[in-house]
Amino acid sequence: MARTSYDVIVLGIGGMGSAAAHQLAARGARVLGLERFDPVHDRGSSHGGSRIIRQSYFEGADYVPLLLRSYELFERLERETGRELMVLSGGLMLGTRESRTVAGSLAAADAWDLPHELLDAAEIRRRFPTLSPRADEVALWEARAGLVRPEETVRAGIERATAAGAELRFREPVTSWEALPGGAGVRVRTALGSYTAGQLVICPGAWALEQLADLGVPFTIERQIMYWFQPSGESGVEPFLPDRHPVYIWERPEDDTQIYGFPAIDGPEGGAKVAFFRRAGGECTPETIDRTVHPAEVATMAEHAGRHLPSLPGALLHAATCMYTTTPDEHFVIARHPAHEAVTVACGFSGHGFKFVPVVGEILADLALTGTTAHPVALFHPGRFAASGG
Repeated sequence: MARTSYDVIVLGIGGMGSAAAHQLAARGARVLGLERFDPVHDRGSSHGGSRIIRQSYFEGADYVPLLLRSYELFERLERETGRELMVLSGGLMLGTRESRTVAGSLAAADAWDLPHELLDAAEIRRRFPTLSPRADEVALWEARAGLVRPEETVRAGIERATAAGAELRFREPVTSWEALPGGAGVRVRTALGSYTAGQLVICPGAWALEQLADLGVPFTIERQIMYWFQPSGESGVEPFLPDRHPVYIWERPEDDTQIYGFPAIDGPEGGAKVAFFRRAGGECTPETIDRTVHPAEVATMAEHAGRHLPSLPGALLHAATCMYTTTPDEHFVIARHPAHEAVTVACGFSGHGFKFVPVVGEILADLALTGTTAHPVALFHPGRFAASGG
């Protein structure tokens, strides 16, 4: 008879959920993981070939201890699986000295004594001729910045979770969950069956509005677009290879946005990836998102990229959509559910969460199995929205 009772059920086996299933199973828990799509799918937020990883964190110095641990766990996962998950090309945070991108990165680096350099525009152009800063722009250079590969990371998490004994079921969407009376755990219903467990870990991504309607967090689901352009010029992508071209986030006040980009990691015909950071392509749901990238959107991205990188945009190779699940303060939600002691949640990663995947998995395992964690997560409690009125 098939098992229907577990120690922990993990809802959602994307980046965070695969890491949680791995950590839980490695600690001896009987784990069931449930995912509505195939493994390593492109319907949510864990795809697109690359995500920036960095330590001088302009979003707040409170994130730095989690980042340092995340680097350690990414490196461990690489050793355990033989997969290349990180490419540390170095990274630039560019803008005026007063911009959040630069000033916030400097504040985090100074608070945690992180190795970095502050480069003026002439030095940026000399060291990175793919970039074209203005005379008043500077950059924080961080040698330990780079990119992580989201699809490979999810594959690695699934592989390690399965090896540790987790039972992962794909193409089995959850239709409902409930906390059982008297602290008796949880019941989860899917299109194929019903399961019980002592604890439930919910990593819903853009399905947070559906699965966590009672959490009290006003999530916004935003459509975002990633673009890959073939650089112009005879050298093609060669100047954009990881040993010559860094990851970057670039803020200009007149644009009211940031753009970000990557070195060329997909071969001579793969192009260079660039996108807007937090330039919403409209609110949506996972069911209503427009997955067509329209010519006017390509033209806008090309125009912005051309201001910053002389050999971009070149020809568009392809584009893809994804979704940000954003909280009002753009900080995460990672906590025991305030109304359900047997439920732990991880959501609202607001477009900057993937670099934290392995440490979030560790935190979720801590919370589900012991109710507490040594990691600093007070910033991420959902109660902050109730206190402020949402």
